[in-house]
Amino acid sequence: MTVGVALNASDAPNQVDATVQLAQEAAEFGVTSAWFGQTFGADSPQLAAIVGREVPGLQVGTSAIPVFGRHPLLVSSQAQTAQAATHGRYHLGLALGTKLLTETGFGLPFERPIARLREFLIALRELTETGTADFHGELLTAATPVPARVPGAEGGVPLLVAAMGPQALRASGELADGILPYLAGPRALADHIVPALTAAAEAAGQPAPRVVALVPGVVTDDVDAVRAKAIDNLAFYEQIPSYARVIELSGGRRAADLAVIGDEKTVEAEVRRYRDAGATEVVFSGTELAGEAARRRTWRLLGELAG
Repeated sequence: MTVGVALNASDAPNQVDATVQLAQEAAEFGVTSAWFGQTFGADSPQLAAIVGREVPGLQVGTSAIPVFGRHPLLVSSQAQTAQAATHGRYHLGLALGTKLLTETGFGLPFERPIARLREFLIALRELTETGTADFHGELLTAATPVPARVPGAEGGVPLLVAAMGPQALRASGELADGILPYLAGPRALADHIVPALTAAAEAAGQPAPRVVALVPGVVTDDVDAVRAKAIDNLAFYEQIPSYARVIELSGGRRAADLAVIGDEKTVEAEVRRYRDAGATEVVFSGTELAGEAARRRTWRLLGELAG
């Protein structure tokens, strides 16, 4: 089982330099993968490509690029370039995004997200595996009058989806290599998410899908204070219906209820619960929440669990 961390250096004087330094430190602790979020700031495939070049052996991934406001041809170019730069260590995550950010940021109507996701995955798979496409769907067209192959990325790019709802899980099981659930606890994974995903993959004749569980968590002795910070930091997700649903399915009332906060023994036990619930990989996010000492303490434990 691989264990990774999400890296966030958006407050640093130079985000790229700081991200590379964090990735080097994570690798020294034995963490096996580094993941990069995508908002309206730094381009996550570029960050992954740079980190993958600077830190040999570390798996790198994007979690996750919304399909609204993007096009498969452009995302394929980004992903293939990152894959060539890292010599096969790049993993591409896609997401539906949210109505608020899509309509406010891009001025696009957040309509038929599952249909768009399906068409995006079909076109993107063909592009990343063959360098060509001739896809004409209801919502998207992706055709290659000139080749779109990036030499060095011939092995393709693993496609993952930040899927948690029934329709997104079905599409991911049929068309992707796995999922990137966030704030989905062991109960939601074991009872709802993994069975639905696995059934969809089996029905489509696809291999067993990956389940890369993203988990907010920190190793600390000051549990109450860190939990209070997590309540503030994660409250945004409680306003998004898909997250509110999975938080409830996980047995939580607030997003922070899904944060893993405690000493080494507590956090290790929770990581094993995720594994037992069907997670093939666990990625901790928000490890910087309690300061540098707690972050390093967290990464030290995660490196031991990955080893």
